[in-house]
Amino acid sequence: MKWEGNRESDNVEDRRGDGGGGGGSPIFGGRSIGIGTIVVALVGGWVLGINPLTILGMLSGGAPPAQVQSQGPAQKPPADDTMARFVSTVLADTEDVWQGVFREGGGQYKEPRLVLFRGATQTACGTGQAAMGPFYCPADQKVYIDLGFYETLKTRLGAPGDFAQAYVIAHEVGHHVQNQLGISGKVDQMRGRVSKAEYNQLSVRLELQADCFAGVWAHHAQNARKILEQGDVEEAMNAAAKIGDDALQRSGGGAVVPESFTHGTSAQRQRWFNNGLQNGSVKGCDTFSTRSL
Repeated sequence: MKWEGNRESDNVEDRRGDGGGGGGSPIFGGRSIGIGTIVVALVGGWVLGINPLTILGMLSGGAPPAQVQSQGPAQKPPADDTMARFVSTVLADTEDVWQGVFREGGGQYKEPRLVLFRGATQTACGTGQAAMGPFYCPADQKVYIDLGFYETLKTRLGAPGDFAQAYVIAHEVGHHVQNQLGISGKVDQMRGRVSKAEYNQLSVRLELQADCFAGVWAHHAQNARKILEQGDVEEAMNAAAKIGDDALQRSGGGAVVPESFTHGTSAQRQRWFNNGLQNGSVKGCDTFSTRSL
């Protein structure tokens, strides 16, 4: 992926020196999440298909997200930190793409912030933990990443490559786009109104749409800045395959249970990312209207 020398975002907050994020109620409420502790410890919540909306519901007692107190001016990553520079550059590229897409649609894109942390950190959705993997908190409109996840992605999940890493960021930014468009809020309103299996299906459609939005970003970034190198698309498609619900359930040694899927199968994740990549159309990412995912 060609990223060196491109613009870096000012919306990156480095909390890696904060010492673990302090106290507060953990997002998981200290309870088992029913997926299997060995797998949870191995690859984290994001790749296991833990819906960010589900994470919100796991706050202690199901209470609304608590607002985080101001933490003062954001600490910028050091200039010689290559991985932080990469993340900042990818975030900047998503900003440029989505600003243009929203502008063409007559709207205005509000840029999210991306928080680098180590171990744990406070969010408006509770305490974010590295074991969850990268996640987006709609309550504070921030993407949270412990960069150690990328080593997990490479060595334990078999999804190496810088464009695979960029896909992870673009997927989480896709959730921010959904939040901006009011899509995630409508899905969250269905919590408790439908069965668990039906809600899981809504979650799958939400996540596949975020994959499609990641593809939309890649489409426009390639057209504008020619960021793709040989093998990049294959890296992203491989990552999408490795984090499909069916693939993760198999790798965890359990049975494949479609009713429990929250992110979609490997084939579905690849299909929707490729859909966005080929078409570059937000309207073409309507996973909620189509019968066949």
